[in-house]
Amino acid sequence: MSPIHTQDFWLFGYGSLIWKPPPHFDQRIPGYIKGYVRRFWQASEDHRGTPDAPGRVVTLIERSFWETLDDPQRHTEGDVVWGVAYHIIPSRVKEVQEYLDIREINGYSIQYTPFHPADTLLADLHCLVYIGMPDNPQFLGALKPDEVAETINASIGPSGENREYLLHLEQALKELSPDSHDEHITDLARRVRALTPPLRIPRRPFAPDNTLRKVNSTEEQEEIEKEV
Repeated sequence: MSPIHTQDFWLFGYGSLIWKPPPHFDQRIPGYIKGYVRRFWQASEDHRGTPDAPGRVVTLIERSFWETLDDPQRHTEGDVVWGVAYHIIPSRVKEVQEYLDIREINGYSIQYTPFHPADTLLADLHCLVYIGMPDNPQFLGALKPDEVAETINASIGPSGENREYLLHLEQALKELSPDSHDEHITDLARRVRALTPPLRIPRRPFAPDNTLRKVNSTEEQEEIEKEV
């Protein structure tokens, strides 16, 4: 196996970080983690919704805890969560951590987990990951897929429409690997597409190709988030 600076700072993204990366990264590696389930069970009052009308975003749930919940989609679940590991330039780690603490502050806490690159020639990594733990006030527990889809379709926040977040995530996952399919995400996207989008002031349309935009500062990244 090829070593990849395993003692350096690595960040695992499983939601918007897949297509909207942090600043100051110099390596981006698709892969997966084990022992978690990805679900749209986290309320979003600061990015894809508002305090009065929260949207829905993904969080990770420890599989052992998830198995105790009454999930309507239990039969669709695999045993891995795909995403991306980012290596942050060492001299910029503190700056990026401070930026991420602000970006992910609404209900998310820091955990660490082993990461397995899609390229099996690369060594496993130890990654930081932001997770909405079950005891945080934004964690909503098991939700019915049709109710989640309706909320996603209707919600909008400072970072844009909630449905864009879901469709971007679905597309980004498809591009990671032939094995990176997530039935929970695909099912929700199918349900949302079947709904009529709310009438709003026209915004930049969702772009299926989703070109990854590498940024060089936290200020530039914040500007991108305002645009999306």
